[in-house]
Amino acid sequence: MNSSDFDRRFDQGDSVVAELDLDAARRSRLQQKRVNVDFPLWMVEELDREASRLGVTRQSIIKVWLAERLAATASPV
Repeated sequence: MNSSDFDRRFDQGDSVVAELDLDAARRSRLQQKRVNVDFPLWMVEELDREASRLGVTRQSIIKVWLAERLAATASPV
């Protein structure tokens, strides 16, 4: 099926799920990449304290705070 047929069927409200290869689907901007960051001890202690208070992991609090900061400063994609 070409893209015009796909778009037309979708716009008409027809299901197009059968036309998709969901096993090969990727959300490229959500793929993970491991990075190493060195923090001073006082910062790790503060991160752990806040993560414990919220009942989440250190990694989770770092990801949330970074995402909030990037969302506040980044231009729309």
